[in-house]
Amino acid sequence: MISAPQSKSPSSASHKRRFFPFNAEQTINILSEFGPLATMFIVNALYDINTGTWALILTTMLAVAVMFYMFGRPPVFPLIASTVTIVFGALTIITGDPMWVQIKVTIFNAMFAGFLFIGLWLDRNFFQYVFGKTFHYTKQGWNTFTRSFAWFFVFTAVLNEVVRLTFHDTQIYNILGHEMSGVNIWIAFKIALIMPLSGLYAWLLTRWMQRHRLPTPDEDGDASALAATAATAQPVADLRHAAARPGADSQA
Repeated sequence: MISAPQSKSPSSASHKRRFFPFNAEQTINILSEFGPLATMFIVNALYDINTGTWALILTTMLAVAVMFYMFGRPPVFPLIASTVTIVFGALTIITGDPMWVQIKVTIFNAMFAGFLFIGLWLDRNFFQYVFGKTFHYTKQGWNTFTRSFAWFFVFTAVLNEVVRLTFHDTQIYNILGHEMSGVNIWIAFKIALIMPLSGLYAWLLTRWMQRHRLPTPDEDGDASALAATAATAQPVADLRHAAARPGADSQA
């Protein structure tokens, strides 16, 4: 008996992608951005800002090394962000002023937003160049994705400055019954607000971008398997039909 080959339905993968649209590389990129900040928050609370900044620098370097080991190539966007973090972290250690590591977010986000807008104006989409092998979008989709993130970078840069200028590092504030310095409030703001907000925004935007998604190579393989199944099943059905006909003719 000839049986048709079974193909794996892409429905389960599509279901998982719908609710968690990040692959392994994207997940590691997200963790490499916020993992060092969480480490800085804990170490700064236990010791001081200089020790916390050292923790930020070392964990950032470790994150870059892990990504390079995992993917065998320099991760472009995290590498740029990590380099800026290390430079401004070193300035904080040298001067003893936490303003440098705080204002780094404002400067980097504002400059990167401008970089993305200029790239769109010149028809040189940065995200398409960096993530083109990870995401598969139409040109319109890439432009929408990049423009949306550029405005999000502007929003977070402004929000970072509001918090930095409102809460001074030399003062102690009572926040929900807890005494916190201005630096600790800023770190808590990054971890408790910016981290989940960035993750939620990226998740919602990635889900919304599914309407611009092009078929991936895996889905092309699934389609080819389905086509092969149909091509194999039809001759089998014809053979069975032909084998049944002589008996039917003799009974007639």
